[in-house]
Amino acid sequence: MTLPEADPQAARGDPPRPLAIRGLCKSYTRGKPVLTEIDLDIESRGFTVIIGPSGTGKSTLIRCINRLVEPTSGQVLFEGRDVVRMGRTELRHTRRRIGMVFQEYNLVERLSVIENLLCGRLGYVSPWRAWLRRFPQSDVEHAFTLLEAVGLGDLAYQRADSLSGGQRQRVGIARAVMQSPRLLLADEPTSSLDPKTSVEIMELMVNMAGELEIPVIVNIHDVALGRRFADRVIGMSEGRIVYDGPPGDLTDAHLNSIYGGGGWL
Repeated sequence: MTLPEADPQAARGDPPRPLAIRGLCKSYTRGKPVLTEIDLDIESRGFTVIIGPSGTGKSTLIRCINRLVEPTSGQVLFEGRDVVRMGRTELRHTRRRIGMVFQEYNLVERLSVIENLLCGRLGYVSPWRAWLRRFPQSDVEHAFTLLEAVGLGDLAYQRADSLSGGQRQRVGIARAVMQSPRLLLADEPTSSLDPKTSVEIMELMVNMAGELEIPVIVNIHDVALGRRFADRVIGMSEGRIVYDGPPGDLTDAHLNSIYGGGGWL
């Protein structure tokens, strides 16, 4: 079956959704699907948390959205355009509008904090300016403003490899916001952090996304932490969505269907 190129919402003359996923499948090994027929709509605001056991496809789903992982089939419609079909140039332009916060921070360790933030503008400058790390003064000023906003204003010239885990993740969030994104993705952003820092990082993402008025999708192992901040919870099991709804409606029965068995509750 051939799927339509455009988001049906856009076809009606309405603005396209930030994200619409249709029939998304991914297999790393033939005959062993990691994602199976994922359908998902993300509206223009809100904090969506994806939960599920290890190996169920949460990270793969997040990474298919910006094609860090190549889908096997299906569509990923970002602002009405299919990311799966994009050529290199269009994909580069699209990725700069999709911020990404990584589990292992993904900072350039030898660079300073402020230089790492400015890496969020690499998609907006020419290759030679990027190589020379020559950014417009407005970008530099915005980077310093963001550092203050995430509580790291006094660490601007400190090397990234000297920071704590929580500080590194704050830099990662600020770098993603430097992209001026229309969608923010976060792949296990709190897995390496202590409980107090994990709450602070989730609060920071909620606040930043609220100020930017953009949607956030976070995949996370900590169900209680996800429930605390989510507007919407997606529960995955064996590569499929088995729950999609508000955190207040997520029952023990739902959690049993997501994780299997009730002994862990």
